[in-house]
Amino acid sequence: MGGRRAGDSERDRGREHERDRDRDRDRDRDRDRDRDRGSVTAEFAAAVPAVILLLALCLGGIQVAGQQLQLQDAAADVSRSVARGGDAAAAGRLPGARVATSATGDLVCVRLSMRSSSPIGFALGLTLSASSCALGGGR
Repeated sequence: MGGRRAGDSERDRGREHERDRDRDRDRDRDRDRDRDRGSVTAEFAAAVPAVILLLALCLGGIQVAGQQLQLQDAAADVSRSVARGGDAAAAGRLPGARVATSATGDLVCVRLSMRSSSPIGFALGLTLSASSCALGGGR
């Protein structure tokens, strides 16, 4: 009564075959995992310089925009000063700025230009310029 049937050995062989297949699958998965080990580090190491370069370009762009705003503000100051009968001394607060003045009727216009002093702007050879006009009533 406790004997084995003919189908039992086939079932046992089938189970052993499944266990062997599972064991092989696990071994292959471990081998693939070992082969992929370190790939995330390599991808991260490749991406870091690109992110740093992007941040440097953004910061350089912000510096150039700040210089443009300073130049525009100085142009407005110089145009008001010249319109009142003064000189272009207000442009002296921006070293290297070139001043060009023109008068048309009662309007006095000033154009300031200078090379960008930010590292990105200097590397690209950017020349910034700004102009402003004021009503010449002080003469």
